Amino acid sequence: MELEIKRDYYLEQLIKRKNNGLIKIVTGIRRCGKSFLLRTLFKKHLLENGVDESHIIEMAFDLYDNIDHRDPKIFYPWAKGQIRDGEKYYFLLDEVQLLDEFVSVLNGLADKKNCDVYVTGSNAKFLSSDIATEFGGRGDEVHMYPLSFLEFMTIYEGNRYDGWNEYITYGGIPLVVLAETEDRKMAMLDNLFKETYISDIVKRNKIRNIGEMESLLDVLSSTIGTLINPNKLQNTFKSVNKSKITATTITKYLEYLEDAFLIEEASRYDIKGKSYIGTPMKYYFMDMGLRNSRINFRQIEVTHSMENVIYNELRMRGFSVDVGNLCIVEQGKGGKPVKKQLEVDFICNKGSKKYYIQSAYMLGSEEKMAQEIRPFLKIHDSFKKIIITSDTPKPFYTDEGILMMNVYDFLLIPDSLEL
Repeated sequence: MELEIKRDYYLEQLIKRKNNGLIKIVTGIRRCGKSFLLRTLFKKHLLENGVDESHIIEMAFDLYDNIDHRDPKIFYPWAKGQIRDGEKYYFLLDEVQLLDEFVSVLNGLADKKNCDVYVTGSNAKFLSSDIATEFGGRGDEVHMYPLSFLEFMTIYEGNRYDGWNEYITYGGIPLVVLAETEDRKMAMLDNLFKETYISDIVKRNKIRNIGEMESLLDVLSSTIGTLINPNKLQNTFKSVNKSKITATTITKYLEYLEDAFLIEEASRYDIKGKSYIGTPMKYYFMDMGLRNSRINFRQIEVTHSMENVIYNELRMRGFSVDVGNLCIVEQGKGGKPVKKQLEVDFICNKGSKKYYIQSAYMLGSEEKMAQEIRPFLKIHDSFKKIIITSDTPKPFYTDEGILMMNVYDFLLIPDSLEL
């Protein structure tokens, strides 16, 4: 029997939204499990809860068999023809961005009292602000990520330390996780990158100079967790690659990579000034396996990998995540005031909740501990401050009220931030 990975968190999201009159839109990177969620897990839920199979209408627009149905003049009459009585019908439509005029078609279906519409899509453009406006407030997004570490561990046969090493190396794309050998995993990731993600981006955005975009990807893969500035990158490309690429083109490529959900941008936030700072930004990969594949599995430094995994986990939990910047003035030599910039890895917000988080792989010395705590002591508010490490035995609070926690507890306990 084929191994089935539970995606309970996302299934719950869909169940909660059932029959709410809105078009449920599952977005996320290609191959993260959107189709499986919709057409296997959610369909199973519907059947188990008494929905007749003839009232579940499926269409996968990416299959050759259904290529004619990408024409709304063919699809819409077909869809209406499936509705044969006044009972509720559930439409599960896969890769709907391939359907022409999909906004009008979906609005038309959702307008019918006995239709509940669920769709998947693989790029952010599909949900750009103008499309959201066209939906007339009828779109309800569920954003899906590759497997979290908790989801990964539900099928990993081994302890959490070995599981962690596997996860930060090969990531959480379900197909890759289920592959039998390391060689197979590496080959799959390499193939996915070339045949799926890059070819998608090139085709969608009509990119002529693929080499330039691939070089940018290589730079991003080698510098996760560091600040990126398009103008400085332009100079690097010029001196190292003799490239004439402009900062404008670099910015455009970054947008394309974000639209495909390959990377995500974290903005910098001035904690004291309570305002956003422009460039430089930080970029994180949505899947560590894809990132490592890009650098041929050469520099898997755990420090940056852990920071990237923590960022993804916070996003999966529904937080908006910024990089904190703190400008302080201290006394320098001779009593002269000296300005210094301190950084907080993540500021997370969700509703009234707010957390400051530092990712510190090892806290081997008192000096390192003091360095991590220092920015927190300069933040004068009452929101929780947390340091996530790999070498803290179990969660505890320091005398300064800072929560210390190991990365395994953080990732494997769903409400770990509430400890």
